[in-house]
Amino acid sequence: MKNLNLPNKLTVARIVATPIFMLLLLLNFKGHYLLALITFIAASLTDMFDGRYARKHNLVTDFGKFLDPLADKMLTTAALLGFLARGIGTQIVWIVFIVLFREFLVSSLRLVAVSSGGKVIAANIFGKLKTISQMVAIIFALFTEIVISAVKIPLLCSFLNILTDIFLWVSAALAVVSGVIYLLDNKTFINPEK
Repeated sequence: MKNLNLPNKLTVARIVATPIFMLLLLLNFKGHYLLALITFIAASLTDMFDGRYARKHNLVTDFGKFLDPLADKMLTTAALLGFLARGIGTQIVWIVFIVLFREFLVSSLRLVAVSSGGKVIAANIFGKLKTISQMVAIIFALFTEIVISAVKIPLLCSFLNILTDIFLWVSAALAVVSGVIYLLDNKTFINPEK
């Protein structure tokens, strides 16, 4: 850990924060959603800072390009699986399926690229938009759960739940779009004869 540069340390910190966030999301105690939300926001902010700092100080490494999107996947997937366990989102099973399908596909493509040509496929703008949309959707969903548990106004609760579903579906749609773009941009690595 001491040999890692600061951006990579932030990425590792995001990975370490993921099980803590998951625990806070799933345990039942007063304020657990609020603590989960704070932990998720803090972990999400490391994603913003590590990339900017790495580019600004010329600390971009292949290790960072590989680990950073993996850390994002761990954090957002943990949240979606937690939502599945908690029943947050009316169509959460389909959203989790779509996101995981995309993540397995893109991660497999990255592994093939590294093993066949040594190329590390960094996240592109569409992958970053997908991650940002997932983080926004997750933050909003957690915020909704906090409001619903504090305020018992049926109309407001219904409205917030509908907005949560919209945010989650937008993130799932961006997952599909970014996955297709990754495949098209890196189709040279998809060769069934190798």
